[in-house]
Amino acid sequence: MIRIMRIAHPYQAKIITPFGVLGILCVEEALTGIDFLPPDTLPQAPSSKSAQEVCKQLAAYFDDPDFHFNLPLKLRGTPHQSKVWQAMCASPRGQTRQYGELARELSSSARAVGQACGANPIPIVIPCHRVVSKTGMGGFAHHRDGYELNIKRWLLTHEQR
Repeated sequence: MIRIMRIAHPYQAKIITPFGVLGILCVEEALTGIDFLPPDTLPQAPSSKSAQEVCKQLAAYFDDPDFHFNLPLKLRGTPHQSKVWQAMCASPRGQTRQYGELARELSSSARAVGQACGANPIPIVIPCHRVVSKTGMGGFAHHRDGYELNIKRWLLTHEQR
């Protein structure tokens, strides 16, 4: 008999947001990940100063979409992913860009840009939700519908204020 064991992420915090629960991952003093957790996930108080600061800044963003994050980040990605993530950070609040538009700017393909968006380890802070398809919303966190796409809709609506 084979047993499959799930390895839980060691979240430094789990915070309730207007659209669900976020799991916060930090290493030392840097943010390394934000995960969208099932809506019934119980909150968890921050277990480090860095997680406390991430939670504070996320709360400020949810109160005011003009809030600018100022967090130390530790990202792992390919050089292409890093270029896409930097380009997403340059997208102003309340505006969207198309996958193809970013692809032309970065001498890439729309599909490669979409894959880099989906691989973004720090959504919201790195605003991958601001990247849409030519014909609609596109995907979000490697999903084309359901809970994740509803999060993208919420974030875009929030930023239209």
